[in-house]
Amino acid sequence: MRQIRFKSFLMGGFECSTHRDHRGRRLDLIDSTKHDLFAEADYARLVEHGMLTARDGIRWHLIEEEPYRYDFSSLDSQIAGAKNTGIEIIWDYFHYGYPDDLDIFSPDFEERFSAFSTAVTKYLVEHLGDGIAACPVNEISFFSWIAADRGLFHPRRRGRGDFLKRILIEAGRCSVEKIRELDPTARIMFTDPAIHVVPKDTTPTALRAAEAYRRAQFHAYDALASTADFEPIDVIGLNYYFHNQWRHPSRRKIPRGHKEYRPFSEILAEYHERYQRPILVAETGIEDEERPSWFHYVCDEVLKAIGNGIPVLGICLYPICNHPGWVDDRHCHNGLYDYPDGKGHRDAYRPLLGAIRERLPALQAAHAGAIMQNRSSAGIP
Repeated sequence: MRQIRFKSFLMGGFECSTHRDHRGRRLDLIDSTKHDLFAEADYARLVEHGMLTARDGIRWHLIEEEPYRYDFSSLDSQIAGAKNTGIEIIWDYFHYGYPDDLDIFSPDFEERFSAFSTAVTKYLVEHLGDGIAACPVNEISFFSWIAADRGLFHPRRRGRGDFLKRILIEAGRCSVEKIRELDPTARIMFTDPAIHVVPKDTTPTALRAAEAYRRAQFHAYDALASTADFEPIDVIGLNYYFHNQWRHPSRRKIPRGHKEYRPFSEILAEYHERYQRPILVAETGIEDEERPSWFHYVCDEVLKAIGNGIPVLGICLYPICNHPGWVDDRHCHNGLYDYPDGKGHRDAYRPLLGAIRERLPALQAAHAGAIMQNRSSAGIP
């Protein structure tokens, strides 16, 4: 297993969802947060505060407005910003959205996504050089559930979540093959929510049902990790939020501090034991005044996991900028930075910024330790 590293341990992630909602309305969070206009200023702010790596998205529906014809002008601002600031980007190829003419359940989906992955990778390598970092498919399990079980995202189906999950797994494998053909040094991460589920009571039926639901979080990673002819995953990306632990079947949230709340460090340990790959906390955050305390909690748990020998490569604050709510366009105060003014300036949420400054030395030390840990696991003296 080769050594994987990123420029910084603390990262920022730009909300880049592009799905259609249950009403058929297209969302484009890069546009609605004006990140497409102010990418360079957004990246520069992260670099200023020690975040030398960021997650960001590629908007497939804008790039491929006609089948197999690609226009990358929608990506120009992000590419120029990355070049000018020196920030490292982990690029999401598929963050829920896809071209309007494409049926995600059709055989054409895998072929189109494979060709799109080739075109995107060529463009990135041409402009940024090799050694790119990519997340081919963001949250296979979550998207399959919300789009094809709950019917809240396009294509608004019910009872077809497992089928869609298989489609996205195969599309992800094909994407990795195309990326690696063009850039053998590319670093590949997939992401999914890390969850914990407890039963409504202690009856055998309830215990089995809750555990089956909990173990569903591993389905996509199990399938990808069992690929026989090549290794599609370099990094396990785990998205962890305040609502990722609940009772089954009510989905009532288990509050942090409750006796049934599982420490995040234990969840990280379970993933590493299962897959034996380095981990990135690829998304984490909360809204409003709890942002600093949640950040401190995640830092404490990640540092504890690292102390127990778990190779965690970083924490990505997600989203790094406030954004309109997916459902109702409300102003979600969940980032470090707010909406921009006309010149691209974004006010920082000072309590969270203070927490970042307080924890940054320990996180930078963890970054150095994670590099050494990863070198050891990769067999590098």
